[in-house]
Amino acid sequence: MKYLFLIAVLAFVLAICGWSTPAAAQAGAQSASQSAAIPAIPVDQGNDLENSRKARKLLDQALQALGGQAYLNVHDIQQEGRTYSFYHGQPTSNGVLFWRFVEFPDKERIELTKQRDVAYLYAGNKAYELTYKGPHPVDKKDLEEYLRRRKFSLDTLLRTWINDPSVALFYDGNALAGNLPAQRITLINAKNEAVSLFFDIDTHLPIKKSYTWRDPVDKERNVDEEIYDNYRLVQGVMTPWGFTRYFNGDMQTQRFVSAVHINQGLDQAMFDPNSGYDPNKAAAGKH
Repeated sequence: MKYLFLIAVLAFVLAICGWSTPAAAQAGAQSASQSAAIPAIPVDQGNDLENSRKARKLLDQALQALGGQAYLNVHDIQQEGRTYSFYHGQPTSNGVLFWRFVEFPDKERIELTKQRDVAYLYAGNKAYELTYKGPHPVDKKDLEEYLRRRKFSLDTLLRTWINDPSVALFYDGNALAGNLPAQRITLINAKNEAVSLFFDIDTHLPIKKSYTWRDPVDKERNVDEEIYDNYRLVQGVMTPWGFTRYFNGDMQTQRFVSAVHINQGLDQAMFDPNSGYDPNKAAAGKH
């Protein structure tokens, strides 16, 4: 039971796109508490067309840096590597192997352990834990957490938010992402939900994302931050192979990717909780 609980926690923190190296993680930790309160956008920026144009230009540069049309044409991604979870900044394990499959816009499967015998499946607004006992719906709270992170994921922001005319763009100028100099913009949607993106000054690649949300139960405000690092070119797309997430200033999870494949096509059975899909047989069939 203790083992499955640990696996569940690790799978839970795996659940959204993003990436980082240990150096970036340390830098992010130093800034997490500093950025816990995102500065309010000055009222006079609301009608500043030039400010909005600067934000749009930076977003366009970021999309080009990521690969332009090659990035936008990504339909599915396969990743494998090792993930680590933390509690109060201290690691809770020696790391767990993972395989991650994403099909945009709303399908994801994460397989854990060397045997790939524990999996978490997300399809639309439903989610399941898959073990030798069969599929079991995840807890409502965990599903809500996943859906919120998908809504604010980097890919969703760059594929959907920036094309929505109701989303306001604000150029915030120079900032720090950890110890790295960056340029920051803030996106605010029609529900007054705000997300800040930080871009490397030289490469224009996204290196940090930060947003706040209020817990519906205790009404406390929480801060989610992600650091992206160790970018590599994969099939024409600049892909971060390192990722660190912080929650209210505390490091929560790290992922290190060892392999990435893009647009290889995914077996739709892997997204059906009742299909009996066996990842080990599928992997063997490719050899």
